[in-house]
Amino acid sequence: MERPTILVSNDDGVDAPGIEALRRALASLGRVIVVAPNRQRSAASHSLTLDVPLRATTIAEDIVSVDGTPTDCVLLALKSLLPEPPDLLVSGVNRGPNLGDDVTYSGTVAAAMEGTLFGIPSIAVSLDRSTSGTYEYEHAAAVAREIARVVLERGLPGGTLLNVNVPNVPPAEVKGTKITRQGKQSYEESVIEKTDPRGRTYYWIGGYTSTWPDQEGSDLEAVADGFVSVMPVNLDLTDYRVMDTLKDWPLEDIAAGAEEDRS
Repeated sequence: MERPTILVSNDDGVDAPGIEALRRALASLGRVIVVAPNRQRSAASHSLTLDVPLRATTIAEDIVSVDGTPTDCVLLALKSLLPEPPDLLVSGVNRGPNLGDDVTYSGTVAAAMEGTLFGIPSIAVSLDRSTSGTYEYEHAAAVAREIARVVLERGLPGGTLLNVNVPNVPPAEVKGTKITRQGKQSYEESVIEKTDPRGRTYYWIGGYTSTWPDQEGSDLEAVADGFVSVMPVNLDLTDYRVMDTLKDWPLEDIAAGAEEDRS
């Protein structure tokens, strides 16, 4: 059997230490091809670049830099740069977690989403924040390798990716792995207003997060307790619970009413 091809991307940039650790770790499983942004593109979410041309630059064998978003990178790789689809896509290792509501902002997760849309089994891998300045990228990459090994053997259901978050502690202190649900958090002081030396107002988007109660079984709880969180993410955004509720709304005459307003 031929060795599998693994596409690797991220949102921290092609030179980030997390993606280099991931590339080395996955090399034992197959041929690793990196296609990643040429610079930091965190919080790019699932955005595409539509108004300017994109340029892809080969900086080493099987390592390509793209002046676009993580989604751009995966789309270019799948539709132009690779001769055939890869067997697996792994995005990361991200510097900082992608837990709770951050999943909707994350460029790391978005790269895995793009792979999933094209039918490629995909994994997003992130490493929790550091309070000491030390990041355990090698351990997070090793965790990613072992999950990738299982996914290569068993595959993933269509439309589903795995969002993996690893505690940023020495490997011996990681307690295990939990299958989790998406937690809930909110951002406090998320927009900070400042004034520059010329008296003009400018803004920083940032702040800190606070979690909601009832986090039992969530990704947030698992990582806080020292466990690797593996959360399945499905790309079908339909809220099936609400469909029956909407059937009781008086929606059938809306189009006719809107047409009457135009006349």
